[in-house]
Amino acid sequence: MASYTHQTAPTQFVEANGIRFAYRRFGKGGSVPLVFNMHFTGTMDHWDPAVTDGFAQDHEVILFDNAGISSSSGEVPTSIEEMAANAVAFIKALALTQVDVLGFSLGGLVAQEISLAAAKLVRRLVLVGTGPRGGEGMATLTPEAQAVFGAKYENPDDVWLAGFFTPSKASQAAGLEYLRRFRLRTDGRDPEANEKVAPAQIEALGKWGARRENTYQYLKQIAQPTLVVNGSTDVIIYTINSFILQQNIPNAQLILYPDANHGSQYQYPERFVRHVSMFLSE
Repeated sequence: MASYTHQTAPTQFVEANGIRFAYRRFGKGGSVPLVFNMHFTGTMDHWDPAVTDGFAQDHEVILFDNAGISSSSGEVPTSIEEMAANAVAFIKALALTQVDVLGFSLGGLVAQEISLAAAKLVRRLVLVGTGPRGGEGMATLTPEAQAVFGAKYENPDDVWLAGFFTPSKASQAAGLEYLRRFRLRTDGRDPEANEKVAPAQIEALGKWGARRENTYQYLKQIAQPTLVVNGSTDVIIYTINSFILQQNIPNAQLILYPDANHGSQYQYPERFVRHVSMFLSE
């Protein structure tokens, strides 16, 4: 496992909950595994190798496609809670008894639910570019997100320049570097998500984002040490939601990166890996 990288780790499969989950494992054995939960319509190959390989120096990294995504079988659930239940089943199918959980965007919603549904399984929690149930502007895709995902692009990958990075020259330059890394893996690359994925995930996002009474109270039940990370100007899940997470999770700390949008961890990959690794080793 230690000899593999983001580019070379083979795709493996495990059965749980009637689903054939696709996953990859690489990095430092003997450590608490770090399980990654992906964003809207993303696959294992939407993670940045600078991030995953960075963590693999000191941690075991586990990437996977949740139910109905890319190489995994089954249907995409229309609730975040069901997505989390599938994720827990996947982790337990690997015979793991303790993991650290990282969730980005939609994956951050799933990660919160994993920490609640399987509290003894999760040691530490990392929430990136995400928000709470009933968060600010989370009942639907934000107007900015609708514009980003509804636009036409000459190069389809350019959607990530608009969605993950700010318009500044420095941020867009970092975005171009991310896109270069994003396509480095060519052998055994995950297929893109099919047309059924986005509608199901949007329905789940709508249920999660709906306002309700005492909407943030559930965050008090997240007992794990938690690191919340975002860009200073996230227009996909507004940055204020990261502050709400930090203010309501009992043992949470917050990092905001400057001149950064939804994909702040890809704009500052070395800094992100360093900060998260410090948190995981505390």
